[in-house]
Amino acid sequence: MTPAETFLDCSAALIDRVRAQLPAIQQTADLFTQTILAGQMVHVFGSGHSRILVEEMWPRYGSFPGFNPIVELSLTFHNLVVGANGQRQAMFLENVSGLAARILRNFDLKAGDSALVVSSSGCNVVPVEMAEEFQRRGVKVVALISKDHAEASTTRHPGGKKLQDFADIMLDTGAPIGDAMVKIEGLETPVAPGSTVGGCLIVNAVKAEVAQRLTQAGQPPKVLTAGVLVGAEKATEIFEAAYDEHARRLAPYYQALGA
Repeated sequence: MTPAETFLDCSAALIDRVRAQLPAIQQTADLFTQTILAGQMVHVFGSGHSRILVEEMWPRYGSFPGFNPIVELSLTFHNLVVGANGQRQAMFLENVSGLAARILRNFDLKAGDSALVVSSSGCNVVPVEMAEEFQRRGVKVVALISKDHAEASTTRHPGGKKLQDFADIMLDTGAPIGDAMVKIEGLETPVAPGSTVGGCLIVNAVKAEVAQRLTQAGQPPKVLTAGVLVGAEKATEIFEAAYDEHARRLAPYYQALGA
């Protein structure tokens, strides 16, 4: 079997890992739908490469308003790798206690909000404290981790906690310990991570369930849609309406800051 075939087989197995979590996915969709129907926001946070799953949730084709992507460039903009804004700094900041509270100081969180916090290891300080801060402020938290990897990892949280310790619901990408899924003969360390594959399966399964619930409740979402499907004029109309709705939903989270 070639390395590519091995990766594809491992990825296919992640579908079964995700399917086994359908009750938790449905529970998550119920929670997020309740938040969105109330006119509020589902806050989505991830540091490092977990940013990928934040942007997968919103905004991109096939997604809709109701989600507040919280992405700190200091924690995620490391494509220069070295030098200014490099990976070393991002990985250091990811474990600075207190940063999560400073990030959330920018938002007037509300009862009835919910949150999705993503961290493959569930052990870096900022995502753990982000979930802790959300719960402290009455926001229900869904944690998306790689369960096997998280349980085998050592937390850097000053209180010894992991992300799943501050979760009302836990979802698992299904990725293995170490994330990488393919072993190459003669190469000491495995390659080709699986957490993004499993994570994308989960967030889109949740997204689809929420869309159905919103539609059945008489509030069909404004889904960002390609012009090739609905025509350029209609696609532009949907984009503008979706962005306007996002702005209206987000505005109340700034209005009472410091009051």
